[in-house]
Amino acid sequence: MTGEDSERYRAPALDKGLDILELLAGVDGGLTQAEIAKKLERSPNEFYRMLDRLVRRGYVTRIDGDRYALTLKLFGLAQLHAPVRRLVSYATPLMRELAEMTRQANQLAVFDRGFAVVIAQQEAPGYWGISIRVGSHIGLFDTGSGHILLAFRSPEEREMMIAENARSNEKPELSPEFFDRLDQIRDRGYELMPSAQTAGVFNLSAPVLGPDGKSIAALTVPYIALVGPQAGPDISGTMQLVLKTAGKLSELAGAGMRHI
Repeated sequence: MTGEDSERYRAPALDKGLDILELLAGVDGGLTQAEIAKKLERSPNEFYRMLDRLVRRGYVTRIDGDRYALTLKLFGLAQLHAPVRRLVSYATPLMRELAEMTRQANQLAVFDRGFAVVIAQQEAPGYWGISIRVGSHIGLFDTGSGHILLAFRSPEEREMMIAENARSNEKPELSPEFFDRLDQIRDRGYELMPSAQTAGVFNLSAPVLGPDGKSIAALTVPYIALVGPQAGPDISGTMQLVLKTAGKLSELAGAGMRHI
């Protein structure tokens, strides 16, 4: 395409919106409208309507009153495409092996628009196990997967994830103790908690980490105590196998993401 053709097919409004998104993607703590205009060498008035539309569509959020920051919506959209398919392809044989070793079902979940969403699921090899359908939306605040996805993110990203959930649901009452728990999960490297949905089930969850050390997915075994010769390892042994599998998947996913 020649320079003349390039000018002929310009879309100034689209360019302006993309300029804002690319600028905000590279800063922490957000920028004011005046700061955005200064960095892009334009008049502040030029960006008012564009910022308003980006906020209304959920790509940008307002923080501290007058500052604009990027939300995780673009991240969520990207996860629906090639990265998720690649992650599932890496995960499937490892999840199958995990199910055989533990005699338990397991699932893989990612964050998408305010929820933990199951993108892969492996049935238990025996008669008994807890399974969740692929595509199911599960809670951020009352599941092992949700806790992991929040724990292995920065405080700013946690706030954005919670804000996205609030737009889709009733705003939850989150105590300081909840955020302390997330820090504890991050420190120990996993979550082990009784299921808030099913009696007698424990969520054993570990993070799948990207190259930057942040969670890109949560691997969870909904553990039920089995008896008999084919019972498999106890809850402690199963947790260790979940951590080992998540670590392998982190290595594979991290290498794959560098090539996307």
